[in-house]
Amino acid sequence: MSVIDRSDTVCVVGAGPAGLVVARQLRQAGIPFQVYERHSDVGGIWDPDNTGSPMYRSAHFISSKYSSGFVGFPMPGEFPDYPSWRQILGYIRDFARAENLYPHIAFNTEVEHAEPLKDNRWRVTVGNQRYDYRALVVAPGVTWHPSRPSIAGEDQFAGDIIHSSEYFEPSTFRDKRVLIVGAGNSGVDIACDAAANADAAFLSVRRGYRFLPKHVFGVPLDVFINHGGQPPAGITIPEDPNELVDALVGDLTRFGLPAPDHDVLTSHPIVNDQIIHHFNHGDIAARPNIERLEGKDVVFADGSREPIDLIVLATGYEYRVPFIDEALFEWSSGHPQLYLNIFHRRLPTLSIVGFIEFADAAYERFEEMAQLVAMDLSLTGSDLETFTDMKRNHSPDLRGGAEYIDTPRHANYVETHTYQQVLGTIREQFGVAPLAYTPVPAM
Repeated sequence: MSVIDRSDTVCVVGAGPAGLVVARQLRQAGIPFQVYERHSDVGGIWDPDNTGSPMYRSAHFISSKYSSGFVGFPMPGEFPDYPSWRQILGYIRDFARAENLYPHIAFNTEVEHAEPLKDNRWRVTVGNQRYDYRALVVAPGVTWHPSRPSIAGEDQFAGDIIHSSEYFEPSTFRDKRVLIVGAGNSGVDIACDAAANADAAFLSVRRGYRFLPKHVFGVPLDVFINHGGQPPAGITIPEDPNELVDALVGDLTRFGLPAPDHDVLTSHPIVNDQIIHHFNHGDIAARPNIERLEGKDVVFADGSREPIDLIVLATGYEYRVPFIDEALFEWSSGHPQLYLNIFHRRLPTLSIVGFIEFADAAYERFEEMAQLVAMDLSLTGSDLETFTDMKRNHSPDLRGGAEYIDTPRHANYVETHTYQQVLGTIREQFGVAPLAYTPVPAM
């Protein structure tokens, strides 16, 4: 197989939101690039026609339109506070058109393999062709590879078991007794669909969670928190955020749920009003962790059991880059260890945008990450030597002293304001201006 030399060009994999902002930053930096996307259009997980997308019909953003847009490209004013997946998909595609990114993307084109060369270039295999690129930027997203725990007795279970990534349509639950396992944001959303459509719905949790309302005194949660929302006259907001959430949501143990075992700020937020509504109306019941399956019964850790037709495992996802040898990464709790959660420490021309978790809207954070990728690829001389050394040896505190619960999801969790400050300090060190938007004329 011949090799085509593209040593002046950066290879970008993925045309979801993270890949698109990488493309915009590389273009603004004057760096040639090529984007590969295995699907037929941009949008990533937000297009349910994209094979493997975990999107479901009732999905909405959990951050509001006011804080969730791309830099310089706000979400339309006619959008609701929390847009649906259809609106988000259209918005992402409008962004790609406005930024004239479509001509840079090869659609229906999957990267099958990528390997580093001795001169720091990357050999990328696409179909029956190989290319040598200057650098590789991966924007794979984190919800493509389902994590499926094994359950005792599942081989003999008389019902059906699916992962939440396989769920789309609420009619799936009709005339069934349904058990949702896991209370992350997708799990709770899907549990609400089950509550409204199933003959009986149950939510199995292994520990106590905190559920945050989408609005506080009529204001979207993220706007209230980040922009100093004011309570109505005569109402005093508790200084302790746990007290505020507990006051707004109430005592969860009244539903049979375990008491929350962590502070609000020590876990990824679960933002959902409807689940409390359904518990209040008896549309769904709480159950503890599963111990085993027997015939059509699910036996729980407290010895109780329920006949169940369908189990939905809302048990998260694995971080993977399937076209790169996993041995090239150092792993911790299933997460690759990267400088700033972006840069490979030993392979100077490999970066990943989007392998990060924080309690904040994602798109502007992704672009701040992409801006540093473009900076890295623009540095020369002593600045390049300095940043290369930083990638190998610099380990800044990205949590600002915050402590998060000990779960795999939180292994690389960052405190969003601290993270922004660290990236800002590095920008300043190398003379890079904060993010700015430069409109692109239509071609």
